[in-house]
Amino acid sequence: MKKALLAAALMSAGVIAHAQSSVTLYGRLDAGIEYISGLPNASYTGSTSRWRAESGDWGTSLWGMKGTEDIGGGNKVVFKLEGSFNTMTGAGPGGGGLFNRWATVGLSNANYGTFTMGRMLYIANGVWDFDPFGQSNWSSASLVRGRNWPQSSNNVAYQSPNWGGFDVYGQYALSNATSWNGNGTTAQGREAGLQVTYTSPIFQVRGIYDEIRNPANGVLSGADGAFSFSREYTAGVNVFLGPFKIQGVYQALRTSGFTGGVTAPSSIDHEWGGVTWQATPAAALIGAVYHVNTNHGFGNATIYTVGGTYNLSKRTLLDLQIATVRNSKSANFGLDANAFGNGGNTAAGYNENPLHGHSQTGVYAGIQHTF
Repeated sequence: MKKALLAAALMSAGVIAHAQSSVTLYGRLDAGIEYISGLPNASYTGSTSRWRAESGDWGTSLWGMKGTEDIGGGNKVVFKLEGSFNTMTGAGPGGGGLFNRWATVGLSNANYGTFTMGRMLYIANGVWDFDPFGQSNWSSASLVRGRNWPQSSNNVAYQSPNWGGFDVYGQYALSNATSWNGNGTTAQGREAGLQVTYTSPIFQVRGIYDEIRNPANGVLSGADGAFSFSREYTAGVNVFLGPFKIQGVYQALRTSGFTGGVTAPSSIDHEWGGVTWQATPAAALIGAVYHVNTNHGFGNATIYTVGGTYNLSKRTLLDLQIATVRNSKSANFGLDANAFGNGGNTAAGYNENPLHGHSQTGVYAGIQHTF
């Protein structure tokens, strides 16, 4: 009898422990066909076009695990592991590591917020909620050459609870160098940012300040001017009007300690706006315009884009995007978030930037499934 009672007690303890902990496996697969015209040829003397099978144009293909453990008193231990991959080839993130997007552990309390440490998507990714195309391949990261979607290592972060519609999120990433901001001995300079959001039933506003320092010397500039290492100031708004969502954002990128002369822009102004119409529960139509203006004579560019999604189910959608980028005479921005500089074959590989003053046009159609 005692043995039976002991066995029953152990079984009950196992059930309780299981109920207090959870682990969830999740992911997203994105694949499609893409056509782009206005690409540079290898010698950067003319233009060409390309068809290709593509993974990640509408959203990064990824997989991950997240979990919680209830440790009592309203407190939980939380973790998140997430990595990207290419649906078309099956290739993983390579040099970024298995969990190149998220690798965090921390503590959470409903009344006091969540504190985490590890590798994270950088706070600049907070523009995702205010981008009509949700940071798809041809949207808010393109004209700032990827400045809006990096990852950040050595990070500590805090997410507050909701206080009357307000919430606060902050990140602080150490350089891990013997110099606080970075001195060339580590792969990352110091990074930090603060995000404040107010949400109501009819509108949402967000402000973000962040800085990414050059790991070579700790300053807020680099060989590409303000594109990689700079301060970024962002203000965004969402307006919810029945089946319509109207979005607008202004960003300013500024350098400090810039030593590049006039070889790259030290000041960049970036803005966009768009509308999403949820025409039916399954179908959404999107239109947006993205614009950038740079100093030191590096010109300006505008992306005009339309597209939409059709949900086949709660987890699977079809997507379509048609976009064109128009450059001023001295600019060479592409639809993708290409590195600063001339296109064609370079020491770092093929760069898709068009010829200066030329346009680029693309069409993408694909399918995305989440689990």
